Amino acid sequence: MLMREAEFAPDAGAQTNAVTSVATAHDVELWLLGQPPLSRLLEFVADTALDAAAHPRGALIDQWRSANEYFQTLEKDQAGLANEGTHRPLDAQFAALAAEVAAHPHYSRTFSSLPTGFEMVELDKLIVYQQHVTYSHVQRQMLQLGAAPDASTLFRFCLPLEAPAAAVQIQRLDARRVIFRSRSLDLRYQEAPMLGDSHLQGVENWGALAGMLGIKVGFGGNLLNAIRVGNRILLNNGYHRATTLRALGVTHAPCIVQTATCAEELAVTTKTRVSDDPGFYFESARPPMLMDFFNPTLRKLIETRKREKQIEISFEVKQQLVCD
Repeated sequence: MLMREAEFAPDAGAQTNAVTSVATAHDVELWLLGQPPLSRLLEFVADTALDAAAHPRGALIDQWRSANEYFQTLEKDQAGLANEGTHRPLDAQFAALAAEVAAHPHYSRTFSSLPTGFEMVELDKLIVYQQHVTYSHVQRQMLQLGAAPDASTLFRFCLPLEAPAAAVQIQRLDARRVIFRSRSLDLRYQEAPMLGDSHLQGVENWGALAGMLGIKVGFGGNLLNAIRVGNRILLNNGYHRATTLRALGVTHAPCIVQTATCAEELAVTTKTRVSDDPGFYFESARPPMLMDFFNPTLRKLIETRKREKQIEISFEVKQQLVCD
């Protein structure tokens, strides 16, 4: 059944509405209440809310507590629901597109640690560790996709190979400090590789070079991917896209799925909060799932100031005389 946009509209207490929030100068964040730690919600509102006074601390705690109690009810009424996802093999119509993704260098670099494949995952039953998504961004994506995207558009929305179209500002602060800034919160430091001879060609005017060190700043993998442990699948990357698709009525989506068998394997593939407490996500009776973002009892919409991702790179040079 197609889920209409109105069913994903803000609850009655929100200060914005589903249509105008797309174009305003601020953002709207959708928080999944009731999940620990409560302190993250309180800090987020205090630091980021457009009007923190509109969200009194006591009222936030009451709302979080009510949601937490509701989750305890769900642990009884929906025990084992996370094990019942109707995940299935990738639809045959996507085979050629999946082969194109699998042949891309980014795929081989990112998914080389664990057994990996393509599947159609049931969005509602995906376990989630991320407590919030930017609701206004979800709505922008809904408008871009349209109400009924075709199969190819759906696949490339989930598993795009092109780099994100996000502007990055670069500013040198001094000889050894540089700032990178972008509206995309996916901007990140990647690595500091030693550059080979091929990178040194054409720079003879730089003097007699012995070597060159590069510092890579860019965007993370933009591929919808998840991690399976037993019968459960946890959404690892692509929260906004998964939420967008579910809001449009899509129930299953093409996804890269890695399979882990222990906490040590989780530690090299997902966030620390998951690998530090795998039992909460993969063994508890009823962990948080993507479907909870659509439950009015469990969500709260918060108008926020627009945020940017800023990365400052600094380096230190030490010169010493040492003996053999």
